[in-house]
Amino acid sequence: MLHTDIRYTIRDNVLASIERKTLTPELLALIYQQNWFNLWVPDMYGGLNAELEVGCQLLEELAYIDGGFGWTVTLCAGANMFAGFIDPALAEIVFKKNKVCWGGSGKPSGRADKKGDSFIISGAWKYATGAPHLTHFTLNAWVYEEGEPVSDVDGNPIYHSFFVDREDVLIHYDWDTFGLECTASHSFSINELRVPKERAFDLRPDRRTSDEPVFYYPFMTFAECTLAVNYIGMFRRFLDLFEKQLIVKSSSPEWAAEKGKTLFKKIDGVRGAFEEKRARLYELIDATWNKIAPKDEYLAEIATLSRELVRNIRTETVELFPYTGIAGAQRDNELNIVFRHIFTASQHALLNI
Repeated sequence: MLHTDIRYTIRDNVLASIERKTLTPELLALIYQQNWFNLWVPDMYGGLNAELEVGCQLLEELAYIDGGFGWTVTLCAGANMFAGFIDPALAEIVFKKNKVCWGGSGKPSGRADKKGDSFIISGAWKYATGAPHLTHFTLNAWVYEEGEPVSDVDGNPIYHSFFVDREDVLIHYDWDTFGLECTASHSFSINELRVPKERAFDLRPDRRTSDEPVFYYPFMTFAECTLAVNYIGMFRRFLDLFEKQLIVKSSSPEWAAEKGKTLFKKIDGVRGAFEEKRARLYELIDATWNKIAPKDEYLAEIATLSRELVRNIRTETVELFPYTGIAGAQRDNELNIVFRHIFTASQHALLNI
């Protein structure tokens, strides 16, 4: 799917992006050249308008090459997808500019006080992937009116999603993890910022402003699919590297006789079960895509399967990693890097069960 030169560019920048704790200029240039941040943006705004399966295959492959890089593209492209939920005239202005990159937090926090045609927003939010290179930050905030929380007909408090310009937020450079370092997922805060109502939106199919298929698709299921393929890509890479390490170790007849046969058999079993679930996920993506009303049982299965995949990946990685030897303990060894990526990614709240 990807040209060899692209693969080399990403891999050549892995260690540099870890050291910098953000994507290198070369990687950002590649993303903008390929328009990957606009993977789900309608073509009328200059996006790629990808089908879900095609886009997920790309994200999986990027995560296979480097988990930190793939994760950043996934989260920022997922935020740029919000173009289909805001006013079309505003979306055209924002997304036809060069190098647009959205990102932020999905957890409701802070408050948005409605004042006429605007909202006054204050609060703090965590884990804005790609913070150093974002042009706009997205956030969810609880809505207040005349000092009181606004509720729906069932009495539940309401929150809206908003997007704000980079210069209107304070970035807290607090991302210091042992994996996914280059995602630079720093916290940010806002203090009494007046935001026009046109910058408020809701991620529901009935509130879409574009008729492209992705905006009919349930956002939660979209998030489950796009995140799950990142774990899949990282684990595929881990298994390939692990198997190469076993081949190196098997040059010792004593080791091969004592452990080799058992480990090769084990990895075959792990890979077979993993590939079966991976194939089923893509079958479900195909079965639910471009349907006005995807079957509830398919959506429920995606929710269950995506979480099972992450749980199994986490468990199998723990069981296999001790057999990587000292090589796997070296920080610059790719096995170690992939291991760290998987376990940092596994802390994401959506699929962490």
